[in-house]
Amino acid sequence: MKSFYTIKRYITVFIIILFGINPDIYAQFHIRKHEVRAVWLTTIGGLDWPHSYARSERSIASQKQELCNILDRLKAANINTVLLQTRIRGTVIYPSSYEPWDGCLSGIPGISPGYDALEFATEECHKRGMELHAWVVTIPVGKWNKEGCKKLRAKYPSMIKRIGDEGYMNPERKETGEYLAKICREITENYDIDGIHLDYIRYPETWQGPIDRVHGRDNITRIVRQISNTVKTVKPWVKMSCSPIGKYDDLTRYRSYGWNARTKVCQDAQAWLRDGLMDELFPMMYFRGDQFYPFALDWKENDYGRIISIGLGIYFMSPKEKDWDLDVITRQMNVLRSQGMGHAYFRSKFFTDNLKGIYDIAKTDIDNYPALIPAMTWQSSVKPMPPMQLTVTVTDEGDLLAWSGAQDMSDGPYLMYNIYSSTEYPVNTEDARNIIAARYRNESAIIPRKKHSAPLYYAVTATDRYGNESNPATIPSNEETDLKSCLPLLENNGITLQAPDKGKVLDADYLMIETLQGNIIATRPYCETGIDISEIPEGMYVLKSLGRKGIGHRMGHFTIKRPHNRQY
Repeated sequence: MKSFYTIKRYITVFIIILFGINPDIYAQFHIRKHEVRAVWLTTIGGLDWPHSYARSERSIASQKQELCNILDRLKAANINTVLLQTRIRGTVIYPSSYEPWDGCLSGIPGISPGYDALEFATEECHKRGMELHAWVVTIPVGKWNKEGCKKLRAKYPSMIKRIGDEGYMNPERKETGEYLAKICREITENYDIDGIHLDYIRYPETWQGPIDRVHGRDNITRIVRQISNTVKTVKPWVKMSCSPIGKYDDLTRYRSYGWNARTKVCQDAQAWLRDGLMDELFPMMYFRGDQFYPFALDWKENDYGRIISIGLGIYFMSPKEKDWDLDVITRQMNVLRSQGMGHAYFRSKFFTDNLKGIYDIAKTDIDNYPALIPAMTWQSSVKPMPPMQLTVTVTDEGDLLAWSGAQDMSDGPYLMYNIYSSTEYPVNTEDARNIIAARYRNESAIIPRKKHSAPLYYAVTATDRYGNESNPATIPSNEETDLKSCLPLLENNGITLQAPDKGKVLDADYLMIETLQGNIIATRPYCETGIDISEIPEGMYVLKSLGRKGIGHRMGHFTIKRPHNRQY
């Protein structure tokens, strides 16, 4: 018998579907602090990216810029997760020890584009506070005589099965799981990714010959377990996810009409959540009506405390497909939010091209505030220690925030920071409307301010790679203390910077000048009479001391601003 909360959930969804969004219900769920908002960014054939080939320095720069433009557009719509197609069909978009380059980057299969696309994409996503998950297509390896399949079957002839003119890794062979685990280990070890996302981790629907469903599920689960255990051994904070068929299995009152994950193609994805092999699922729910809502609720009811982010078939809004109305997707998004599930768009280009207004309504209405990604508390639930020092300095460019002293209590490689602001003190860090930056990588930031705007209060929290968030560090509210006088900037005249007094305890012989993004642009001898900054461009910088043990300490910030008529 279903629990009271399950029955209440069904009643709520029934009301939303039948009568539209009730304002009271909608207001309750409209803003969530924690929610996955993802896109599948497809590289096969350059469907989403790239749309030009990299064969020279100029074309490499153009290809990179195209990706940056896409990521900027996704960031502006508060997308926080990018599923980037990394292994395509036995081919990859990074320099691999196992598989050749895919032709989507250079235009020629097996030929390098002249840069590491996965490394570049990961860095650019992180700059924008987004997670990058390496999307690995598992079982299909492409046309029988194409680059990926041909090389794999030459090296592992018994591992590749031919169905028609396509090649597939045979899930019934032990070496299939071992090989895919090697690919995922290579990616996890060499890149600062946030997740491994498995696609087509199932039997092909065109499989020739009978399948014992129990043994079939065991075969696929064995592969998933090998990959998951390998990834978690290398970096336990890297999320394991997959994109199962949208309907897990037939329900009591609703049939899947022969197309489901568990029975048809042997994907026991709910068991993978239960057994800790998956942290997140992105079910491909490219359906509508009673083929969507009941099956979406089934995923939520069997999430075992993990993350469910439903894949939305926004491409079906295309007149070339099923010409769905925008309302089909937006209603699905609102129902998913009401039930605590995230959403993922298939595919990126349909979203950024604003098909039937989907981008506009997501950006300005449904996802108009940022959201943090839910923490993997089942992996680690220990919160970091918050920053111990938070200062605010008012500058011509805006409010300069600086902080330090946060401590990671887990085994992750580094901390990130979430920044909040409000006109009220204390800043409510549980209100998503107060988030102004998420997963920020540095310990200082400029927050632009409008003239004559109300004073802002700030809070900064530390977050580890599992998503655990610390308590906030805040600027105390004190009527006798003006936030504008928290810290002075270091003085300079555009040519010489006055360094702080070294004092008796500082052992530094050198000073480093960094950008606010943490890039070192100059190193100077520690000279208290003045530091030469005449060759450094205008802008705001951080001054750090460099101790004899190689430890840096922040000494202050300074702005270089020169009169345009100055003669040198």
